[in-house]
Amino acid sequence: MPEAMQFPSWLKPEIIPGLPLRWYGLMYVVAFAVSWFLFRYESKRRGAPWTVEDSEGWFFWAIVGLLVGARIFGTLVYDPSGYYRSRPWLIFWPFDEGMRFTGFQGMSYHGGFFGLIAATLVYCAVRKRSWLAIADVIAVSAPLGYTFGRLGNFINGELWGKVTSSPIGMIFPTVPESGRFKASLPWVQEAATKAGIRLSSMNDLVNLPRHPSQLYEAFFEGLALWLVLWIFVRKRESFRGFATGLYAIGYGAARFVIEYFREPDQGMGYILGDRSAPTYLVTSVFNFSTGQAFSMAMIVGGAILLFFGSRAKGMATVQPDRKPHDGMAQKTASRDAAKRDAQAAAHRSAASVARRLRKKIK
Repeated sequence: MPEAMQFPSWLKPEIIPGLPLRWYGLMYVVAFAVSWFLFRYESKRRGAPWTVEDSEGWFFWAIVGLLVGARIFGTLVYDPSGYYRSRPWLIFWPFDEGMRFTGFQGMSYHGGFFGLIAATLVYCAVRKRSWLAIADVIAVSAPLGYTFGRLGNFINGELWGKVTSSPIGMIFPTVPESGRFKASLPWVQEAATKAGIRLSSMNDLVNLPRHPSQLYEAFFEGLALWLVLWIFVRKRESFRGFATGLYAIGYGAARFVIEYFREPDQGMGYILGDRSAPTYLVTSVFNFSTGQAFSMAMIVGGAILLFFGSRAKGMATVQPDRKPHDGMAQKTASRDAAKRDAQAAAHRSAASVARRLRKKIK
């Protein structure tokens, strides 16, 4: 039997061994940089009225909201042990008990998504900007950046998928003993045989191949979703919120399906369906994880936004009301004003001629 794919041995979480610089953190920086570049490019293409200062402020608070929301959800929602609930001051403490720098691991996408929305809604309310107009631009820009975040998860060897005998299954050396299986179990022996794993003892704990769900997410929730939005949506928006709604539906649907192949966080289990079912195997489509519940909320929210947005009247296609510092709008306004002035002058001239003719006739 062919051996299962091994996780690349040359991939390490640390960029430079011995230094607190990790690929995961770098991937976040790359994700923000890519999203910022695409956001500015699309803003210029649309002739959007917000200034660079507005964009920088929006991005700053978006990042703050994203990190805060992701960390709070990751520590309070996805930590069934209650460790952080009893020690909330450690939520934003990037060191372990030995004072070794660990960074902020255990970030939740859905928490980051909701945190970003909350922070930017407040920012736009203060700055009197259209949240939907800016959100539509970020919706077609950010998914490509998200790809790098999931690649960071893969490099860390975390968020692996469920056990599989598929040829694309991969053995992750980072799976702890609690995620390995006794060789004495018949199904484990069968799975090990299919994966080309030799069992030396029935007392062994076997590390079986898993779905590389991080790569599934990087491709479908990141690259593929970005291509669809960037190529087919960004130039065809019909109302504000169109791209934002489609992004929420697209991401939610992709994540919902991939969750079937991704093992829930340790200790989480299923929140709907057969809660006693093993989380390390694909058993039933009616067993739903916490991630699927949040993804369904995104789908419903996106659908509501599209429903009401399509019926809203008097909304611009993609841009909010133009401001004087918008170059394209200023030129258009100048042309319209000049046309109105010329028409008014012609009207006054015609009226003057008419008055002189009436005087002569008298």
